[in-house]
Amino acid sequence: MSFAFVFPGQGSQSVGMLASLSGTDPVVRATFDEASKVLGYDLWQLVQEGPAEQLNTTERTQPAMLAAGIATARLWERLGGGAPSVVSGHSLGEFTALVAAGALDFSTAIELVKFRGRVMQEAVPPGTGAMAAVLGLEDADVEAACREASQHGTVVEAVNFNSPGQVVIAGEAAAVQRAIEAAKARGAKRALPLPVSVPSHSSLMNPAAEQLKQRLASVEVRAPRVRYISAVDAQPHSDPAGLRELLGRQLASPVRWRDTVRAIAGTGVQQIIECGPGKVLTNLNKRVEQVSGVTFAALEDPAALDAALNATKGLPNA
Repeated sequence: MSFAFVFPGQGSQSVGMLASLSGTDPVVRATFDEASKVLGYDLWQLVQEGPAEQLNTTERTQPAMLAAGIATARLWERLGGGAPSVVSGHSLGEFTALVAAGALDFSTAIELVKFRGRVMQEAVPPGTGAMAAVLGLEDADVEAACREASQHGTVVEAVNFNSPGQVVIAGEAAAVQRAIEAAKARGAKRALPLPVSVPSHSSLMNPAAEQLKQRLASVEVRAPRVRYISAVDAQPHSDPAGLRELLGRQLASPVRWRDTVRAIAGTGVQQIIECGPGKVLTNLNKRVEQVSGVTFAALEDPAALDAALNATKGLPNA
């Protein structure tokens, strides 16, 4: 029996996250202190005290989420938890997964995601981009709504295929609003804007992706110690040069999370554990069809951490 770690991306952050875990072991605070030295500001103070508006800026959210995921993984290891046989991540979470797999150094990744967040925001001026979640439609209908809304050269695209009946769209704000109306006309149960201004994973991120690729060219990337499955194509990757290319490309590529969960389950793991704050991915994972014999857990608080440790202790890797 084996398990996988999956790491969340932006959207799972909140002021006060990991506060209940920080008293379990000093490794949590030490991980944030390590990140703070790279960033030049007190990341733990920002995460615990806010303000939320500052934590939610893309350039600061990304290091915070990466540090939270790695702090949780280090705490798991310190408490005797075994190593996962597979790792993956949703969007930003791919960087966290590669740190957990030994392919990237933690300090290097913190610097990278800070840069990633900055160039993403610079690529699309605040207020001009948008994202929205469309619920209750088939993928093809969401894509059709986006095509209908892409008028006069404006951009709106399906960018996150999260679970059956949940697709996130992104693009220019006016086009996203038109796509929301088009999706409702096609019978969407809900179509609602998300509280973000950066249209992640859309083609509007191409300029940022090019800058990130240039930055990645000088970064040391190693072969992962455990199987890493990318949410760009739901395939395993291990070649360092290929990983650099993938991390640059994923910024302007859709997140195929549903297919990724199926691919993880296909490796033979019995449990998929969300490693980081909240349980956004766990709620998505439970809705993915064609995944049998797999249980799901989120390390969101001490009780959940203890339960997952007890369930997996002594289980061999696959």
